[in-house]
Parts: sequence; C-alpha cells; structure tokens
Amino acid sequence: MISSPFSSELGSHEQRHLRRRKQKDAIFRVLCLAAALCGIVILFVFLGKIVVDGLPRLSLNFLTADLSGRPSRTGIWPAIVGSLYIMVLTATLSVPIGVAAAVYLEEFNTRKTKLTEFIQLNIANLSGVPSIVYGLLGLAVFSRFFGLRDSIMAGGLTMGLLVLPMVIIVTQEALRSVPNSYREGSMALGSTRWQAIRYQVLPSAVPGIMTGVILAMSRAVGETAPLIAIGAASQVGAPKGLLDEFTVLPIQVFDWSLNSKQEFHQTAASAILVLMTFLLLLNSVAIWLRARSTK
Repeated sequence: MISSPFSSELGSHEQRHLRRRKQKDAIFRVLCLAAALCGIVILFVFLGKIVVDGLPRLSLNFLTADLSGRPSRTGIWPAIVGSLYIMVLTATLSVPIGVAAAVYLEEFNTRKTKLTEFIQLNIANLSGVPSIVYGLLGLAVFSRFFGLRDSIMAGGLTMGLLVLPMVIIVTQEALRSVPNSYREGSMALGSTRWQAIRYQVLPSAVPGIMTGVILAMSRAVGETAPLIAIGAASQVGAPKGLLDEFTVLPIQVFDWSLNSKQEFHQTAASAILVLMTFLLLLNSVAIWLRARSTK
C-alpha cells in the first residue's frame, strides 16, 4: 500500500506532539519530586534540630516536676495537666453538639430550605475563621460576660467552639459515606427513621466520625492564640478544678522560646518533643481507625 505525503506528514506531526507531551510529563514529575524532597528535607532538618536540642533534657523528672524560673529545675507537669483538661472539656462540648447537629442536617433535613442552606454555609465559613477570633470571642463571652475570667473552663469552652465546625463537617462526610441501602432496608423492615440512624447509620459511620474527632482534638491541643487571648498564664501550678488558672504545652513552648536564656530554648525543644509525641499518638489512632473501617 502506497502512503501519501499528506499521511506521512500527519504521522510525523503526531509523533512530535507525543514527544512534547512526554517531555512535559517528565518535567512535571521532576518538579513534583523536587517539591516533595524539599518538604521532606525541611521537615528532617527541623526535627533534627528539635531532637538534638531537646532530647538531653528529657527525663521523668522533667515530665513530673512543677514549673520553675530555673531552666535546670523546671518541668512541664502543670502544662500536661492543663492540656488534658482542655482536651477533655473540648471533646465534652464539641462532640455531642457537633454529632447531633450533623445528624439533623444530614439525616432529618430531607428538604433543603433557605434556613438550612444558610446554616450549612455559615458552618463551612466558621471552619476557616482564624483561631484568634475565637479567642477574642471567648474573652468577651466566657471570661467577661459569664465571669469565668482566665479559668480552665473558659479555655475549654473557647476551644470547643473552635473545633465545633470541624466536627460537624467531618461527621456529615462520614454520614454521607454510608450507603442509602442501609437506611432503606432498615425502614423497609419497620424501623423508624431514628431507629435506622441509631442502629444502622451511626455504627457504620463511627470510624469516620472518630477519625475526625481525634484530628479536631489534635488541633485543639496544639492551639495557642485563643488561650493567650483569654489570659492563660505561663507560670502556674497544675489546675485542681475547672475554675483554676492553667497553662498548656504550646503556651509554655511560646514563653520559653522568647526567653533570653539559651537553657530555656533547650527546655522549649524538650516540650516540643513531648507535644509532638502526644499529637503523633492521636494521629496514629486516627489512621488505625481509618484502616480498620476500610477493612
């Protein structure tokens, strides 16, 4: 079969076009690899610096001792207790309200009205509000209006408001991932809508909900600005009640990092290691729950 000059010219044009596409694809892969390596290198440099400075200071006494003005004697026990208090109070406020709101918006709100669309839009917007805004809100409402001042209750309520939109959004996504056949099959057997949600939908969505809740708690534990805004101190004892003054690990890291003494910088690095270990454990639990739900 004799090929015409036009067909050969068309074939060479397609070959050149294919080579250009392959070249662009190779360049894009190299750029993506370089960006990933750059991020990994920066992360390892940062972690290496923290480990080198903070590891010699880590000890059981450092974890259990009270705060002190001397870097060689100070510990982080009050900050650990304060962080645990904040996490428990945040979960107590945000999880029940967030899950209930998500169930109503996703399961009972079958008719999309302007009111529910307005609520949904504001929930999405509130999840992107800077954390310092929540701190100022907590200062005005909880600390001053309700008279809680700089207590751990004011801090827990403020952080609960901070992560509440995130809990609602994550719970809605987990509920959407449950097949409609679960609801339809349960209701076809005579269950009410609430019984179908309680016995079929929620158990299937629990792994996704728990993953989101744990990630929300991780954010609450690592936040600093809202707690500084409501007046959380940096040199206090371990709180014994919900109305006591408190401190948390991020505030102690912030305070020691600004100190002029080099020894306090090493103490801050040790506190960062403790905080990162705690956050890593929380994220590991979230990954385990996600993997278990996938199986």
